[in-house]
Amino acid sequence: MPMFTETVEPRFSETDALGHINNTVLPIWFEKAREPIFRFFTPDLDPKKWELIIARIEVDFKAEILLTGKVELRTWLERIGSSSMTVVQQAVQNDVVCAEGKAALIHYDWQARKPSPIQDDIRDKLAEHIISP
Repeated sequence: MPMFTETVEPRFSETDALGHINNTVLPIWFEKAREPIFRFFTPDLDPKKWELIIARIEVDFKAEILLTGKVELRTWLERIGSSSMTVVQQAVQNDVVCAEGKAALIHYDWQARKPSPIQDDIRDKLAEHIISP
């Protein structure tokens, strides 16, 4: 099952008073791990050519993430609609799924100020990364 993976090494500044990775860090890590999906739409990530907006994010915390130990971020698609998609993500440390996330992304036409259909060639590339629940 094709999915995107990225490894991050937690930084001391990302910990909270209890020594865990702070809950505010996961949305940032997950956004970085969505970069391969962003590149289907804007290969050079130039914000002036940006075609996606985020409509919703959610994060479920399953286990603590500690400063010591790399974290693997796994990203795949659950659904592709006509102008939107649902991205699913996991943060895994020491073979434990510590957090799960979902993001709803919308392909957006900035001039018309409304959602725009995802082009067929991009849809085909995205479809390679769909994993059904």
